[in-house]
Amino acid sequence: MVTQGKLQINAVDNIEEKNSGSLGCCGWILVLISLLFIIPTFPLSIFMCVKIVKEYERAVIFRLGRIKDRKPKGPGIFFVLPCTDTFVKVDLRTVSFDIPPQEILTKDSVTVSVDGVVYFRIQCPISAVANVSNAHSSTRLLAQTTLRNVLGTKNLAELLSDREGISLSMQESLDEATDPWGIKVERVEIKDVKLPQQLQRAMAAEAEASREARAKIIAAEGEMKASRALKEASLVIAESPSALQLRYLQTLNTIAAEKNSTIVFPLPIDVLQNFMQRK
Repeated sequence: MVTQGKLQINAVDNIEEKNSGSLGCCGWILVLISLLFIIPTFPLSIFMCVKIVKEYERAVIFRLGRIKDRKPKGPGIFFVLPCTDTFVKVDLRTVSFDIPPQEILTKDSVTVSVDGVVYFRIQCPISAVANVSNAHSSTRLLAQTTLRNVLGTKNLAELLSDREGISLSMQESLDEATDPWGIKVERVEIKDVKLPQQLQRAMAAEAEASREARAKIIAAEGEMKASRALKEASLVIAESPSALQLRYLQTLNTIAAEKNSTIVFPLPIDVLQNFMQRK
């Protein structure tokens, strides 16, 4: 039953398309009159019939208010009837526009100002002319609304760190919404995120405190490693008494290299013990 219903709907749609594409008796009469008008005035009427569109343009021809052949013309030369045909040029090049700064309240109740840029092009001239009155203006307004809707579901941290994901989400939403208009959204980019001055100062203070805490942790870890190294060095020196005397000589060499006028020479305790024993 569902399949039969779909077939009936498709059949009705096909009949409506055929009826909408037909001109009717009065329409064909007007077309014949237009042709009869062209024949006697042929040298002059050729300038009214021949039209040219560029490589990046397409022409949508309306004959008595109906789109002719359901496909655009161009690029190059095409012919129109002077009395019954009108046409609209559609530019297929990529168009870019800036989204004005939008005051947005994020999910965590932070007010930010965000702007962006959108790149789009018309991929179906018929839909861009027949389904929307002004495709460019409608896309601009829709981009502003989509920017507010998408960013309203994000936290401030996500807004600052995941711009690429937000741009992709906006592109998918815009592309889906503008598809009936024959528009392809190629790219969406978030240009700038402006935070209130008070919030900027708070975030700067938080970042500074975090850096100081990390610096103290690193210094404490360094002291701990240094104490462990000193402990291991003392154990090594304790195993060999001569190692301590070598360390004294190294210290003396270091002091002499600095060109100091006073040199303190550490006297080993073992030498004093020998003198005490002789007494």
